[in-house]
Amino acid sequence: MGDDRSEGIDELIAEREIRKVLVRYSRGIDRCDEELIRSVYHADATDDHGQFKGSGSEFASWVVPILRDSFDATMHDLGNVTIELEADSARVETYVIAYHVAPGKDARRLITVGGRYLDRFECRGGEWKIARRVVVIDWNKTEVMQENFPVDRYRQGSRWPEDPSYEEGLS
Repeated sequence: MGDDRSEGIDELIAEREIRKVLVRYSRGIDRCDEELIRSVYHADATDDHGQFKGSGSEFASWVVPILRDSFDATMHDLGNVTIELEADSARVETYVIAYHVAPGKDARRLITVGGRYLDRFECRGGEWKIARRVVVIDWNKTEVMQENFPVDRYRQGSRWPEDPSYEEGLS
């Protein structure tokens, strides 16, 4: 019985580490933090983001300028996560809703995308990272934003390195 319990604890730890990588990726994308994005991929990882197909490192370099030039802000909310562990690898499906605020002449637009990350994670040297990612888009919509909440009373979010989260010591 002790071995089953130990194995269960190891699985929980692996799942926790995988979820931390997923959150780190989302934070890196939303803050346009190229190094944080790059940190979730193994050096030989591949990423298929539809219009981009290449290494994880190349993806980080490619996506940040696009996000900075095309959108005022993004927010990636992670939903259901299915993790199927197999020793030092895992098949992972993560639901994501990605919000993109695009500038406009008269009003900003909100582009919302519902999709999934289909990942193969591998644990190498005791560290779980993405070895392969394929992004699947299930739906999307675009709407005109009607901004009427008094945001001027709050600190405003930004991108790396100006965002208040970096001032608070988050890395």
